[in-house]
Amino acid sequence: MNRSQKVVRSLHTELKTRSEQDGQDMFIEGYFAVFNRQTELWPGAFEELAPEAFSNTLGNDVRALINHDTTLVLGRNKSGTLELKADSHGLWGRVKVNPNDSDAVNMYERVKRGDVDQCSFGFNILKEDTDWRDDGTVKWTIREVDLHEVSVCTFPAYADTGVQARKSEVEQHRERQLQQRKHQLRARLKK
Repeated sequence: MNRSQKVVRSLHTELKTRSEQDGQDMFIEGYFAVFNRQTELWPGAFEELAPEAFSNTLGNDVRALINHDTTLVLGRNKSGTLELKADSHGLWGRVKVNPNDSDAVNMYERVKRGDVDQCSFGFNILKEDTDWRDDGTVKWTIREVDLHEVSVCTFPAYADTGVQARKSEVEQHRERQLQQRKHQLRARLKK
């Protein structure tokens, strides 16, 4: 997979809202990614995040967005309005909602009502393992990422470009296998 290509992965989760100090501080919080959970990208192709995937990236300048829209920033770890941490379950985050930002307050209210409860994250893959299984399936284990953003999403979904890149990788692998079989068959026929 192209390491310079930004990819997006999504999670159906339970985002929650919370308020503190007599309702003055509002927060959206939950898991933006979960470890060791196998996701089927398409029939026979699987992916999962290893627990160490975020170990070297939480110090990045990461933004919390609404639906991956870079014009709708909910928070930012550099400014202290986004807190991210990896634990044994996954990548947990908390966004402090700006009460003067109508988009942020509207999203807070949508999460509070349960109308929006899903999330996603955007990143580059730095290190991964690929397991080409004997049954023809494949599984990628993402070991290290370069995290750019987390998003509260209405309809989270794996980005088509990321899936297309994975499909291309599978096609290339199968073509190499076919060429290897042809070479072996030719070698046997020459004997």
